[in-house]
Amino acid sequence: MIEQARTFLWHNARTLEQRWFEHAFRGGSAEHVVQAVLAYRNDDGGYGYGLEPDHRGPTSQPLHALRALQMFGEVNAPEHAESILAWLTGTCPDGSVPFGMSTSKDHPKAPWVAADDEGGLLLTAQIAAALHALGAADPWLDKATGYCWQEIEKLENTHPYELRAAVMFLDEVPDRARAELAAEKLRHLKPSTEGYADGEGLELHIYAPKPSSLARAWFTDEEFGQDLDELQNGQQEDGGWNFAFPAFTPIVDFEWRSIATVDALLTLRRYGRIS
Repeated sequence: MIEQARTFLWHNARTLEQRWFEHAFRGGSAEHVVQAVLAYRNDDGGYGYGLEPDHRGPTSQPLHALRALQMFGEVNAPEHAESILAWLTGTCPDGSVPFGMSTSKDHPKAPWVAADDEGGLLLTAQIAAALHALGAADPWLDKATGYCWQEIEKLENTHPYELRAAVMFLDEVPDRARAELAAEKLRHLKPSTEGYADGEGLELHIYAPKPSSLARAWFTDEEFGQDLDELQNGQQEDGGWNFAFPAFTPIVDFEWRSIATVDALLTLRRYGRIS
């Protein structure tokens, strides 16, 4: 399974995902992963140039900042969060992060990526989660954390990606007792899939990517075991995994499949399905 995935990545992945795979499964250098991420960094401290495949163009955007932080978390490189925190402080001073900024309006992006500067829980929760996972301490993160608590506690109508973002935040925020109470409330929400493409959705392991995830308690062992079976059997003949949302331009098909492939292997390893 791993060797077939490696072949897929050598054929199709960006340098970043190749380096990430090598670090995760072949003892590759963490610094090589960091350098691959830093290639997308802008002078303002943010990240651009399609680091997150659905947002093309050179301008610094929240989706790219999120992806950079997540990759720094994968290789335990918290020092590289500092420039992103400085960028967030300057561009999102109230602690609420938009899905996309108007600075990207002249560049290609997926049709579901906004460029309206309107902050929301979807990106704020994920970025705050990534920063907490890195052990960051910063006044901006304090604001973002307060905003996330406020929005999660009043959450009633939501969609799968926002629900996932909320539980990502709850998995990492330091106040564990409060997080567990909030997760218990969220388990009863029924996210709407109106407007989603046919077959698009989030599998159970997306909500609970590791055994310690709070969302793991939302599902029975039988349900989750079946989900992992489907993930394990989801490897394609070429060695890669697919992703469950549309590719808005041909190149992102291979970029997202490469990310999905490494993510699938890591999830299966965390749950003891592969060594």
